[in-house]
Amino acid sequence: MWFKNIHIYRFLRPFTLSAEELHEELSKLAFQPCGKMDMESMGWSSPLGNQHKYLVHTSNKCIIFCARKEEKLLPASVARAFINDKIEEVELQQMRRVNRHEKEEIREQVLSDLIPRAFARSQYLLSYIDVTNGWLIIDSASDKKAEELVTLLRRTLETLPVVFPIVRENPATVMTKWLVNQNHCPADFELADACVLADPDGAIVHCKRQDLLAEEMQGHLEAGKLVQRLSIEWNDRLSLILDNQLIIRRFQALDLIQTQLDDVNPETPEQRFDADFAILNLELVPFIKRLFEVFGGEDEEAYAKMR
Repeated sequence: MWFKNIHIYRFLRPFTLSAEELHEELSKLAFQPCGKMDMESMGWSSPLGNQHKYLVHTSNKCIIFCARKEEKLLPASVARAFINDKIEEVELQQMRRVNRHEKEEIREQVLSDLIPRAFARSQYLLSYIDVTNGWLIIDSASDKKAEELVTLLRRTLETLPVVFPIVRENPATVMTKWLVNQNHCPADFELADACVLADPDGAIVHCKRQDLLAEEMQGHLEAGKLVQRLSIEWNDRLSLILDNQLIIRRFQALDLIQTQLDDVNPETPEQRFDADFAILNLELVPFIKRLFEVFGGEDEEAYAKMR
């Protein structure tokens, strides 16, 4: 178990529920499969797998939990083909044009027949609350999916005072300075070989397998483009792509940490989960703190206005 993409949220107030109390709250919206006519369903499931009933798991003073979303697969093109075939059939049989109201009735009839027969797929979103540091961490590359989990958790708890981290210096400006002059890049951060640049007019440049300090890159920067995403390595331990909203993508352990992960020989899947999470948390906490630091630290005054 290793988080591959990370959305960080900051609690504006301390999270005070115990693991047992959070389990009870999550149980109110435990996952239920889609009903006969439902296109999707979302709720809480065990982070250790469907064979477990407890909806939270604790490790390293963190509370881990998981959202499960089930969606029925019914492509619009497939439904449209069935609807059109049915309309054509009626028109041929009755030798007349089907009016708008009848088309809507046919559409509803076709969907009521197709939806119960549609295949369903499930997606799982792991997340955890770092009670000590006041963070909600979600393993998702998608802003929409991360927000769906936040919305579900807020609906479950009836309140969830979290926001994206607010730092004192603009990450786009700071990361751009790293490319303009390598000396501005902190010693523990190493530029990799990919980035996304954009200017205020919407022009975007995607660079992959590129020397980010090359002359052609400087031309884009001199034209006013700022870094939107940047691939970096940290302390010879972690590799990632960081965007200007402090969302972390393609989060990977480098050789030193990967060796630790590979050397773990647990007897059970649960022990494997615990061991992997312990290593993840041990690396992620100092990295996030360092990340905030290089962007000037968190803006406590901004947080205070939101409380």
